[in-house]
Amino acid sequence: MKNKSLFIGCGSIFAILVVIGLFFVGQYNGLVDKHTQVQTAQSKIETALQRRYDLIPNVVNATKGYMTHEKEVFENIANARAKIGSSTTPQEQAQAQSELSSAVSRLLVLTENYPQLKANEQVNALIVELEGSENRVFVARNDYNTIAADYNRTIKSFPTVIFANLFGYKEVTLFNAAEGAQNAPVVDFNKTTPQP
Repeated sequence: MKNKSLFIGCGSIFAILVVIGLFFVGQYNGLVDKHTQVQTAQSKIETALQRRYDLIPNVVNATKGYMTHEKEVFENIANARAKIGSSTTPQEQAQAQSELSSAVSRLLVLTENYPQLKANEQVNALIVELEGSENRVFVARNDYNTIAADYNRTIKSFPTVIFANLFGYKEVTLFNAAEGAQNAPVVDFNKTTPQP
């Protein structure tokens, strides 16, 4: 009888340890899964940004001849691309990407002023591709924010917060609108449009 109660006691302790162990493993694997989703979403943004970055010189070269009076836009694009290449911190990179987005948006709005650009099939195709690239960046950032917000919420909730702190999982930053994004670019339709 004594051996039977000892066996039941040891079995109960073992069962409790197994349940605790499974809970521990489940929490850890859940954190790994959520963090991997954030990294995947981040890489999709980087891929979309790289595609846009590579496409911009083609668009600039194709439109420059038509848009000779828009020197400032082209300088802003060149400066932002240079900052992206020389940025050393994530904050500098984000600021440079924001400046590039703003300059590209202005270029896309200004192309509406130049009907001869729309008539040129090659230029038109590049502009459509750049607009598509801008949309991909926007979608990738929205997807990232959704996944990152879920991850942040998960690592702050109890009891996951204990495991997140134990294993060094930190909150990730969400993408916010660029400074001044609520202001539409100013385009002067009263100026004369140069003819090629």
